[in-house]
Amino acid sequence: MPGHTACLAHLPDTDRTSYLTSLAPGADIDHRGTPFTEPLLEALLDAVRDPATGQPHLGTARFHGAQFSGCAWFRETQFSGEAFFSGGQFSSAAGFDRVQFCDDVWFSGAQFSSSAFFTRAQFFGTADFVAAHFSAVTGFTEAQFSGAAKFAGARFSSLAWFREVQFSHTAWFNGVRFSDYTDFAGARFEGASVLGPVICAGRLVLSRAAFGLPVTLEIAAQELVCERTRWESTAIVRVRYAAVDLRHAVLSAPVAVIAHPAPFTGGVTGTVVIREDLLSGLSGVRVVSVQGVDAAHLVLTDTDLTGCLFSEAFHLDQIRLEGRTTFAPTPAGWQRRGVRPVRFTRRRTLAEEHHWRAHTARQPAPAAGEEPQLHLWRTGPHHADAARVPGPEDVGALYRQLRKAFEDGKNEPGAADFYYGECEMRRHDLTGTPKSERRLLWGYWLLSGYGLRASRAFAWLLAAMSLTVLCLMAVGLPTHDPDPVTTGTLKGGRISLDTSIPDPALHGGWSQRMTWPRTEKATRVAINSVVFRSSGQNLTTVGTYIEMTSRLLEPTLLALGLLAIRARIKR
Repeated sequence: MPGHTACLAHLPDTDRTSYLTSLAPGADIDHRGTPFTEPLLEALLDAVRDPATGQPHLGTARFHGAQFSGCAWFRETQFSGEAFFSGGQFSSAAGFDRVQFCDDVWFSGAQFSSSAFFTRAQFFGTADFVAAHFSAVTGFTEAQFSGAAKFAGARFSSLAWFREVQFSHTAWFNGVRFSDYTDFAGARFEGASVLGPVICAGRLVLSRAAFGLPVTLEIAAQELVCERTRWESTAIVRVRYAAVDLRHAVLSAPVAVIAHPAPFTGGVTGTVVIREDLLSGLSGVRVVSVQGVDAAHLVLTDTDLTGCLFSEAFHLDQIRLEGRTTFAPTPAGWQRRGVRPVRFTRRRTLAEEHHWRAHTARQPAPAAGEEPQLHLWRTGPHHADAARVPGPEDVGALYRQLRKAFEDGKNEPGAADFYYGECEMRRHDLTGTPKSERRLLWGYWLLSGYGLRASRAFAWLLAAMSLTVLCLMAVGLPTHDPDPVTTGTLKGGRISLDTSIPDPALHGGWSQRMTWPRTEKATRVAINSVVFRSSGQNLTTVGTYIEMTSRLLEPTLLALGLLAIRARIKR
């Protein structure tokens, strides 16, 4: 204190009282390094209380390195000058609710060992929380930052609340580490062009948040919830580790969600690697929902869409899926359907198909925390509620739109899998697909997997050719090729010759019919039938009909096989 060799806390009572009575509302104070008890801080604030408003009013306040051993209640205090709390230590709860900082305020390096609340606080100048450490629950709910908000390097070791916060200027969260649930729901970022890199060990919520300018977000978290988040301009969202929920997000311009391949960098030079020791597991990114999103502006790059819900989204045919995009596979291995073993074709599927098939198969839902089994369909969030499980007509529409998105992106193999899924849903749709069409689809599926499974078509072709050979050997090839017979008629000194070929005849038992020469002849007929040619081989009447049938069926199977190969290699 000026004129003394001690700080405010260690002044004699008469000197302290004399000092406090000399203060007036709006006074400048300097209590750097002072240890404040709760009664001492209360006495200081009472000394500057404005009788007109009933609230404390300080001018420039210097609390550098001050130590607050009791509760530090600055509620509704007005700081009309600069406020310095850099390096301050708050051992108990700190309350800055509805405080007005009319000029710059510094909390850089401050230590909050207990809860800290800045609910509805107003920061009209720069708010500097660089490298501050919040050890307990922290709340900035409905706070307003009119100037720059600097939280670079800050640490939050417990729950952090930034609900409905207004950031009118830049917001620096470079290298901020959140150890628990963090909530920015309803926050408004009007001047931020970069947010992050941010590390969050739990769930980071940006639901109903709004971004007014083009922005880049860099976030490594266990979960990133962007439900009803509004991007009013372009945005790049680089993510690591997180399960990203984009339900009903509003995209007014292109927004790219990208799985970042390496740890983020920050610092002054932008080269310091941000530690990710708060996180564990694989660093890949899972998108869990795009329900209700206008996907025309959405780009997903290198994301895992195994459990992603697409229902209720619109303009899905315009979504951009870039890089290594992963969808849910069909169940692996053989399964039983009644007494009949079945094996599902390997392909990329949507989560909604898994949920519908699991529901119709009456699969039990896995226990909480249990990993889904690879040989079963994945159950959905509404597994027990038939009214909320999407039906084949809904899933088919999703496949149709996403197939077009793959086709527009020149990804024909991806489009092929989604065409397969679309046909599967049409085949199982008992209300929207006529029975005749379902039967036609069933045959198309059985013969060639909707023209997409070459192995199935060629297997049927081989079976058809083998059956053709066996039938020709049994009843189609004559025992001997008939020799031409010429007959003559003598009439009036003139001879008329007539040459005819007898009908091919088949004699002998099975041992005479199943011989190698007859096999070679029958094979030649079958091969010629595949390419829609006549072999020229003498055949019995039954054999002629067998050849006609094979010339119709086998080229069709060959064409289906070639069509399936083209669908897999086309670009």
